[in-house]
Amino acid sequence: MNLARLDMNLVVALRALLEERNVTHAGQRVGLSQPAMSAALARLRRHFDDDLLARVGGHYELTALGQVLLDRTSTACDLLERLFSSQADFDPATESREFKLVGSDYAVAVFGTELARVVHEEAPGIRLRFTQPPAGVVDDTATLLSATDGLLMPHGVISDFSATDLYEDRWVFLVAEDHPDVGDRLAREDLARLPWVTYQRTYDAPAVRQLGMLGIEPHVEVSVDSFQTLPLLVAGTRRIALVQERLARAFVHIAAVRVLEPPYEAVPLREALWWHPVHTHDAAHIWLRETAGRVGTRLPAVEQ
Repeated sequence: MNLARLDMNLVVALRALLEERNVTHAGQRVGLSQPAMSAALARLRRHFDDDLLARVGGHYELTALGQVLLDRTSTACDLLERLFSSQADFDPATESREFKLVGSDYAVAVFGTELARVVHEEAPGIRLRFTQPPAGVVDDTATLLSATDGLLMPHGVISDFSATDLYEDRWVFLVAEDHPDVGDRLAREDLARLPWVTYQRTYDAPAVRQLGMLGIEPHVEVSVDSFQTLPLLVAGTRRIALVQERLARAFVHIAAVRVLEPPYEAVPLREALWWHPVHTHDAAHIWLRETAGRVGTRLPAVEQ
């Protein structure tokens, strides 16, 4: 495929056609007449040797290939927009733009709130948008990073991408304040016999792998996709939960829980901001990474 011979305007037309599934509406969306959009569809059909849009009754539906191209075209357009919006210079005090960061509710609560405060003070025209990672982030990290400005995730889950280290944290256990079976400390036997509340995604993977290496198989009674709900699901029960210390300390004042040390030397957590190579030399993104690194170093150290 010779990229120089391709008409990049067709990428925009393809996205509009696949999302609108209507030639007239797609043309209105990108500012083309109905005949011009029909001509673009004809060219796309020749290129892919596929109808892309198939008439079913009085409307169009995507073909199998059209369905595959739907997500890929959206990602490609996002990547092209970020590529051509790259800047040689960036003045945070006067610029106006949005940065999209993907991260768990833990990362936003512990780090994102402080980053937002600093951005508010230093760059009033900058907007931050935090979104939860999709379920397949580990399997298709490149696609996610190409459509965002960065991913907040600890080391040990993904690799092969550039990252700015932010801060360190520790894993601790939460138990109910009035837990009938646990005193001032946990034993390894407690981890095997007591029911658990767990975070159901893979972002605590190193800690979970360590449990397996120690021969500990958690009896999972409740599984959730929010770190911040773990303390609430522990309070008043016999359940235990493995949670980051920075988040745990914040919740002892909200939920009736206690923070206990693991009965083993838990692997530390090193949070980082990961980004796609397309952003490496962009002045705006360099500012974002430097600001994030500065905010991370200012966070108070966790207790040892």
